[in-house]
Amino acid sequence: MRRLICIIMEAEGPCSPLQAGGRHGVVRIVSRGSEAFRDRTEAGQALAHELRELRGQRPVVLGIPRGGILVARELATALDGQLDIVLARKLRTPGQSELAMGSVSEGGRVFLNDMVVGELDVPPALIEHERVRQLDEIGRRRDAVRKVRAKVGLLGRLVIVTDDGLATGATAQAAIWAARQERPLRLVAAFPVGPEHTVYKLAEDVDEIVCLRVPSIFYAVGQFYMRFEAVEDEDVLRVLEAESAREKAKPQGTSPVKRDRYPQGDD
Repeated sequence: MRRLICIIMEAEGPCSPLQAGGRHGVVRIVSRGSEAFRDRTEAGQALAHELRELRGQRPVVLGIPRGGILVARELATALDGQLDIVLARKLRTPGQSELAMGSVSEGGRVFLNDMVVGELDVPPALIEHERVRQLDEIGRRRDAVRKVRAKVGLLGRLVIVTDDGLATGATAQAAIWAARQERPLRLVAAFPVGPEHTVYKLAEDVDEIVCLRVPSIFYAVGQFYMRFEAVEDEDVLRVLEAESAREKAKPQGTSPVKRDRYPQGDD
């Protein structure tokens, strides 16, 4: 069954849904402008305003490290959701590092893009080598992250995957694939800025994708921020620690959410 795509233009208002050429989620492009955000905080607040209808549905907001965690923080706060980090890594295609042939999740589960693997005839030995390499990087980050923030289970939940922007979309695609494997009720991708072709590519793997700005000229994500400082691992840990403290401070009974901890190698 085909899904519908709807583009929302800033100057023209909502348009009628257009029939997609294949299976896609709903696409919401809010503006084709190129105005810069002040910083990631402002970008996250603007995304939260666009997604305000999701408040009250207790979404899980997954930030893609590192910059995406600052955007995700604003979304989770404004939408009264739960903040977590997505530690999935893309499996790089041999000889084409920006092309994802699949992804590996925090728990070690692998998703393969059969089309890419088949067309390029990637041998199983190379896939396994890349899987082990990316799992090592996931493990390094997980050891630090899960000391301060237990993994939030996604089964049956409304899940929002976000970052501070899109370029090729390979990292976002890996995160989306990993989230999808946990069988959320609904999967939404939300980004402050990105090129149109990337937005439509990611729409194939989500129920809905929202992008605030899709400029006609796009070189890099940092082009659309007045302040785009590097975000370090320590910054990510501070945000996650604050989120854990925020949840503990809520009155008991306001967040009846089951948490899952996934041991290494088991998802």
